[in-house]
Amino acid sequence: MFAAADSNMSFWHSATFTNDGSKMLFSDEWGGGSAPRCRSTDHYEWGSDALFTVDGKKSLTFKSYYKMPAAQTNLENCVAHNGSLVPIPGRDIMVQSWYQGGVSIFEWTDPSHPKEIAYQDRGPIDGAVQGNGGTWSVYWYNGYMYSSEIARGLDVFELQPSAYISQNEIDAAKTVKFDYLNVQGQQKLVWPASFSLSRSYVDQLERSKGYAPEKLASIRADLSAAEKLSGQARKDFLAKMATGLHTDARGSSDAPKAHTLASSVGDLAKL
Repeated sequence: MFAAADSNMSFWHSATFTNDGSKMLFSDEWGGGSAPRCRSTDHYEWGSDALFTVDGKKSLTFKSYYKMPAAQTNLENCVAHNGSLVPIPGRDIMVQSWYQGGVSIFEWTDPSHPKEIAYQDRGPIDGAVQGNGGTWSVYWYNGYMYSSEIARGLDVFELQPSAYISQNEIDAAKTVKFDYLNVQGQQKLVWPASFSLSRSYVDQLERSKGYAPEKLASIRADLSAAEKLSGQARKDFLAKMATGLHTDARGSSDAPKAHTLASSVGDLAKL
């Protein structure tokens, strides 16, 4: 179907699609994961992720590399390894293991400019000699991230709101549930209609400056008012609100996101 090659990649370990299939991430487990490749003297491309877009003709276009940004020591084996998507709606966010580099959460919605938004790093296993350990894998599952540390056991993490991720986005991510998850199978992420989902899109429109502050405040007030209603009164309020938001979206500087918000409110009206 399509192929990619890169002389900077040593060991093509795994691939991850975005939820809509428009992008792919390939991880390079340089040296089988036993070498320190995250030092300040190492090339950025070594042991990193290579990000591609998938176009309509089923070809891959390289966009950039991503590597956890915190330089590691000579004592820490560190390359890209196992991870999974984090179901923040409307964004492409991944949590990934980096052996003794720890855990990195990064956004690659714009594959040309990926950026880290959270991390965890235990430091070297031994401060005197090189050890072989670190985070083997980290996967999002029903609201938590489970990390298998080769030498030190299991870590369980929960996202906290920050300048990069809002509480509404975290709450919406937690509505995505699986009875059983095999990350390599990449089950489709589906967000059920919820007020946290709609509020996530409002937060994203604030971040992208898609609407003026007064408009965002008005939308938030309407969502709060709707949430206090019940039955047919809530349905009617939300249906009217959705229609108005679709009209308003035409004047937004982030029209696709504004229409997504409107559609999410319309879905709420159907509950």
